[in-house]
Amino acid sequence: MVQENSPRITKELTIGQLAERSGVATSALRFYEEQGLISSRRTTGNQRRYHRDTLRRVAFIRVSQNVGMSLQAIHDALDRLPEGRTPDRADWADLSAFWRADLDARIGQLTRLRDDLTECIGCGCLSLESCMLANPYDICAREGSGPRRLLGDEGRTTC
Repeated sequence: MVQENSPRITKELTIGQLAERSGVATSALRFYEEQGLISSRRTTGNQRRYHRDTLRRVAFIRVSQNVGMSLQAIHDALDRLPEGRTPDRADWADLSAFWRADLDARIGQLTRLRDDLTECIGCGCLSLESCMLANPYDICAREGSGPRRLLGDEGRTTC
């Protein structure tokens, strides 16, 4: 039973309501809109109105940014969602599958970073005792520049 004083759920949200519900500042919402990540319609008074499914898009954007995805990657992923209808479970499953390989690679890289940061990372400095053992004569340089062990090249042969 709905109480008389409870707020009515509307299909559209103002920018303030979207900001309050999503936890994202109105300035960030306007930026997301400028970048084509979310969209709104304008009222006759030129105020923004967002469909309620924008809440899920904003949540997706925030989570994606938190795991280090670029705005372009987020934009490309969101382009896979349907226009004109609320994305359903299958749409979101397709989107998660789209990123699975990239996320798996990032998880592997972060795991290597966590596990190997105090050891030789293959940067060529040879200043730590373990670097001299793990990377004698800077053998990692054969694989390219930078911290070869942390970059996580799967096909590496010497480092």
